[in-house]
Formats: sequence, structure tokens, C-alpha cells
Amino acid sequence: MSVPRVVAVLPGSPAARAGIVEGDEVFAVNGTVPRDLIEWRVLVDEPSLAVELGRGGLDTLVEIEKRAGEPLGVEVHSALFDRVRTCDNHCEFCFIYQLPPGLRRSLYLKDDDYRLSFLYGNFTTLTRFTEADLERVVTEKLAPLYVSIHATDHDVRASMLRNRRGATSLRWLRALLDHGVEVHGQAVVCPGVNDGAVLDDTLAGVLDRFPELASLAVVPLGVSRYTTEARMRTHTAAEAAAVVDCVEDWQGVFRSVLGHPLVFAADEYYLLAGRPFPPAPHYGDFPMVEDGIGMARAFEAELFGLREAPAADETGERGGFFRSADAGGSTGLTVGCGADLSFSVGADYEPYRGVRSGSSGGARLHIGASRSAPVGVLTAPYGARVLAPLLARLGRPDVRLVVVDNEFFGGNVAVTGLMVGADLARVLAGEPEGHRYLLPDVCLTQGRFLDGTEPSDLPRPVEIVPTDGRALRSALGLPDTLPAALPDAALAAAPDAVGATR
Repeated sequence: MSVPRVVAVLPGSPAARAGIVEGDEVFAVNGTVPRDLIEWRVLVDEPSLAVELGRGGLDTLVEIEKRAGEPLGVEVHSALFDRVRTCDNHCEFCFIYQLPPGLRRSLYLKDDDYRLSFLYGNFTTLTRFTEADLERVVTEKLAPLYVSIHATDHDVRASMLRNRRGATSLRWLRALLDHGVEVHGQAVVCPGVNDGAVLDDTLAGVLDRFPELASLAVVPLGVSRYTTEARMRTHTAAEAAAVVDCVEDWQGVFRSVLGHPLVFAADEYYLLAGRPFPPAPHYGDFPMVEDGIGMARAFEAELFGLREAPAADETGERGGFFRSADAGGSTGLTVGCGADLSFSVGADYEPYRGVRSGSSGGARLHIGASRSAPVGVLTAPYGARVLAPLLARLGRPDVRLVVVDNEFFGGNVAVTGLMVGADLARVLAGEPEGHRYLLPDVCLTQGRFLDGTEPSDLPRPVEIVPTDGRALRSALGLPDTLPAALPDAALAAAPDAVGATR
């Protein structure tokens, strides 16, 4: 078990006043060794703290008095200080198995840890959940949690997880709901495996066994060119349309029985099927927008000033498809688990401009473009199909989409969150100099792309923009509210919507 290591101290905070500095190791707080960030936050919330530190091989005790609830002002190195609970499933649709070789080590570690579900929204299958975990979740009110269901039929679920415990682990979901824990579910749909009649059976099983679920996201799997699973393939347009029809039929059932729709199809399904997105009220308060449910409508509402973008979490972290991999030493992502279109949590627009571009001949200085220069919005194909009709409504001929196909992952990977530096560099090299290029921050984790490169390695300077509608509006110098020039239904997923943007 490791201990928290201080990586940043807020100036003027209680920790700074007490002399805590970057690099200090925290052995205990008020006599307790914290296991994870959850316990850490509870411990340092107390007004009187006795912090046992290690610094340069020497141990010291620091006593701190602060207001109850006042932040200590310390950022620590990880979300988990004990051993991460790794995933012992072998799902054939898991994107971790589809990563190319040579990426940073943390990206290959699969977790199935309920704590990262609570902290980061990672999905857990509950196959490694225990009575002790249930007790902690209930007593410490660790909610919401996010659970991968995939199928409610025991045999189908065990087969999909390639783990015999998959047949029985949903008993923990029933226990969580029995104790009033808020849980959001997810089903990754694989064509020919758990679609069609199996999906119908799953939704019937949810109504019968888990009607207290807060929501259920139905999302398509992602398939990279590195997959070795013969059964895993992309959906056809007809299959995607069948999933949308199934979900919408069951929404009517859930509404009539429970009073709310409960199940939602990911935005990606509407794109694949070439169907218009449902109107914004369909998604309520957008409870699963981070998982690809209602992202397009949420972005539209933010862009036109009809909805506030969500704030960054209390750690100040945003974006990054594998954020928890570097923040917490692990990742619970199974891509296909979310149809990220480039929209993430937001903040006010504060552009970062890449300043240097490394090469074998040395670094060269990038000069930022004028604010009045033409603008290229960098995005992946799915993001472009959403943004194209929205930008058309702005009437800004100086703003264009720069679509980045994902050659790095290949397959059906077309989400902005998985754009990498190599593909961006390839596309930007053919774009004119002197223009402004807006890069959504969702493709970055701690300032790096998944291929290990950084924005400063790109051949054109980029402005990193929080990936929400308000930030884009600010980046383009638009007023706080915009007229909805076209009716709401104009935001449609026409299959050829992106053609003119290339």
C-alpha cells in the first residue's frame, strides 16, 4: 500500500500556512492511513488535523487548525493509495484489448473498482464486489455508481464477460438498489450477441428486477483495427435503427409503468441510423451526458445559451477519454461504453496556444493567429456530423470544420475523445497557416494525447477549448445568447451531413 504524495499546494491555504510542500508523503491524518481519495477527503474535512508527513527521509508531525469544511489546499498524486481492484473479466468487446502496442503503461490496466465508479464515473461489472464493499457504499453514501449490465440473462452475461461470476454478480446491483443507492446502468450492444431478442429480454429484465435504476444507457461497441475478436464488428445502419426502435418502444413501457423513460440510446446510434436526435426535453436533466446520451442536444443548448455547461469537478480536472488512467493509476473504460462526440464538462474559454513544435531539427516558435483570422474547429467524424448543422445556423462563413479521421485506431473509431496527435498533425499539415485552430480538450489527459504526443508537437498552433457549447460560443466571440435560427428538429444525423466539411 502506498501513501498519498503531495503534488500541489494551493497558495494561502491551510496546508501552505502549515508548511506542507510538494513532494511530502502523508503517512496518516489524525492517526488514520487513508486508503483512497474518498477517505482522504473525509479525513481532511475536519477542523483540527494532525498530519504525519515524510520529507527527505525524515518524519514530522504538522498540526493544522482550520474552519470546518475549509479545503486543506492539497492535491495528491492518485485516487487510490492501496491496490487498484483490477478487472478479471475478458470481454471480447473491451477496448483495452484493442489498443495498439507502445502506449503508456497506465492505459493497459483494466479496473473493476467501485471507488473509481464513484469518483470518475467508470463502469463496474460488480464481479469483484463484496459484502464489505456494500457496507462501505451504504454507510459512506458513495453514490451515484455506474454498473455495466450488458444482459440480464445469466448465461448471456457470463458469456459476454467471459467470467462465470458474471452470471450472479448482478445480485449486488439488486442489493445496492435495495439500500437506496443511486445507480446508472449501461449495456454495450454487440451485433449478433446481445441485440435483437436479447436486448428486448434485457430491458424486460431491468423492468422486472431493477426498476429503481436511475437510468440505463444503451451504447454501441467500439472496434479498432487491432481487435482479434472475430465476432466483434460494427453495426449496420439497419441494426442501429433496430436498436433505436427497441429502446424507444421500451421507453413507452417504462413511462407507463414507472413514470419516466429510464432507458436511452446513445447519440452514436442516431448517427449510425441516420435518425434525428430526440428533442432536448427527452433527456430531462441529461443525467448520462458524459456517457454519450444526449450530448448533441446538450451541446446545442449550451451553444445557443439555452443551458449552462456543467462546471469542472472539484479537482479541476476535465476531459481525457482515459482520464482516470493517469489520475488514479487505472482505467475502467470500455470504449463502445460511450459515444463521445467531443463534448465534455465545461468552463469559461481560456485558450491555450501550443508554443513549440519539436522536430529533429530543433523546436520552432509558433506565433498565435489573430482573433480575427478564419477558424478551423478540429473534430472527429461523429463530432462533425453534429457540429455541421449547428455551425450552419450561426451564419459564420469564416468558421469551418476540420475533420480528423482516426487512422491511429482505425476500425469504427470516429469519436473526438480518441483523436491523437499523429492524426491531428497529419491533417493540420495540409491546413493553411495563420488560421485559428480550436482543439477540444476532451482528447487530452494531463496535456497529452493517447499516443503520448502533446499539442506543442503539432505543425500548427492550436487553442485548447473546453468541449462544451458555451466555450465554443466564447471562442468564436459570439454573444451570450443566440437566436435559434432553425427549428429544434434541424439537428439531425443525416449520413452525409459531414461531406461538405472535409
